[in-house]
Amino acid sequence: MIQQRFSYSEFARPLFSDLVAMAWADPTAPMPRLIGDEVLAVEQVRPTRAREFGAGRAAAREAMGLLGHPPRPVLQGEDRAPVWPTGLTGSISHTARDCMAVVTDAPEIIALGLDLEPATPLESALWPETCTMPEMHWLASLGPSQRGHFAKLIFSAKEAVYKAQYQVSRQMLEFHDVALEMDLASNRFVATLKTDVAGFRPDAQLAGRFAILGAAFICAVELRADNAGLLPG
Repeated sequence: MIQQRFSYSEFARPLFSDLVAMAWADPTAPMPRLIGDEVLAVEQVRPTRAREFGAGRAAAREAMGLLGHPPRPVLQGEDRAPVWPTGLTGSISHTARDCMAVVTDAPEIIALGLDLEPATPLESALWPETCTMPEMHWLASLGPSQRGHFAKLIFSAKEAVYKAQYQVSRQMLEFHDVALEMDLASNRFVATLKTDVAGFRPDAQLAGRFAILGAAFICAVELRADNAGLLPG
């Protein structure tokens, strides 16, 4: 696991600014200690899901420590989204083998979106559900062996966008509500919101970054108060 930590530190850390702390945890490890009402989230779930939840909270608290904050609980709302302590915001994501959390206390950062996905192809039957028509055309321009993997990257980027916007809007979105433009040369993407989303201007754009590791895709969105897509107030 030392190599895994090194990989994330080396390749995932630049996805966010220096105002954001990042930490990794192992969801296959024994259940870490939870704090206070965090235990309510795992009372009636499978052991695997409980360990994933615990790893996410462990990673979040390690990230808090990197910012100089003491360990604090990160509860789960009725919508299952993390409820961050006052003065902090963040995002948590996991696969079966890895869990990551990002946290910030910077007031100029409104929301963070992090998504971690196994670097395996997305089933072709799911491409039309996940991708807009321009995104499908982009996939068609790639080599046949690449299309499934980059369809999964589109899926991951939209998940990161969803998590970031949800912290502002508390609004559920469909995959086709977000249109992506991927730049593979710079490992960046731009997401345009194609539906009315509370707190955002029409056709608001959210910028993101991604990293492709051997075993995972990692996508990141850092939404700042000066983002032109946000409505004032």
